[in-house]
Amino acid sequence: MRWEGRRQSQNVEDRRSQGAAPMMVGGGLLTLILMIALMFLGVDPMQVARMAPEIAAPAPQKAPAKPQNDELSQFVRVVLADNEDVWSRLFPPNFSGRYAPPTLVLFTGQVRSACGMASAAAGPFYCPLDKKVYIDLAFYDELKRRFGAPGDFAQAYVIAHEIGHHVQNQLGISTKVQSMRPRLSDRDYNKLSVRMELQADFLAGVWAHHVARFAGTIDEDDIREAVNAAAAIGDDRIQRQSQGYVVPDAFTHGSSEQRVRWFLYGLKTGDPRLMDRAFEVDNP
Repeated sequence: MRWEGRRQSQNVEDRRSQGAAPMMVGGGLLTLILMIALMFLGVDPMQVARMAPEIAAPAPQKAPAKPQNDELSQFVRVVLADNEDVWSRLFPPNFSGRYAPPTLVLFTGQVRSACGMASAAAGPFYCPLDKKVYIDLAFYDELKRRFGAPGDFAQAYVIAHEIGHHVQNQLGISTKVQSMRPRLSDRDYNKLSVRMELQADFLAGVWAHHVARFAGTIDEDDIREAVNAAAAIGDDRIQRQSQGYVVPDAFTHGSSEQRVRWFLYGLKTGDPRLMDRAFEVDNP
């Protein structure tokens, strides 16, 4: 992917030098409740009393994180800019609205989002509550070493998939799916969640189609990198690697074949209006 010297998005929040703040509890009633709970759990009352000032203390204020201008973060900013350009162009004619780009948060180790605390071990994710994409750039090392999916466009695909979730959120799809949760069994809701992930893969393919068509910055080798990444992080391959067997009912993102197929369908058509087919049919 040819990215050097191109526009970089400003919608990036770099928290890598900040780290995650410890969970602190304020004074007053919350402190009293916590002290009672500790004593109920068998902690010595004198020890609880000594802990009280620390429990009641406000969380320490940290200096704002200092952005890092390393090569990988520059690359991420370019990929995010490409997503902004494509979706800003596609939204008005296809969805009768203006695209509102999300913020991408870079972090190290763990991060606090509106969706709660998250560890880097969970991988990149999108939080619909604060409309932010979160990624620990160390994931790209894991993508290369553990999953055997190197390449800058493999990395770009990961970001485009998470931006796909933002598109779903802006269109109200995420809210609609979440509202169905009380009416479905765990198994049926999980299947619906997998469909959302495959739809995000389709939207990543749509993005790649338009980047190839209008920006001319990717080639066939880049597409192969993205396809390899989609296959590498399929649930069946990950389960087989980690536990030696496959449990389809435990899928969270779809099989390798499904992820590749829906990415390629988006790449082939470039038409975001076909996104609902991920919910309607198994084979496009």
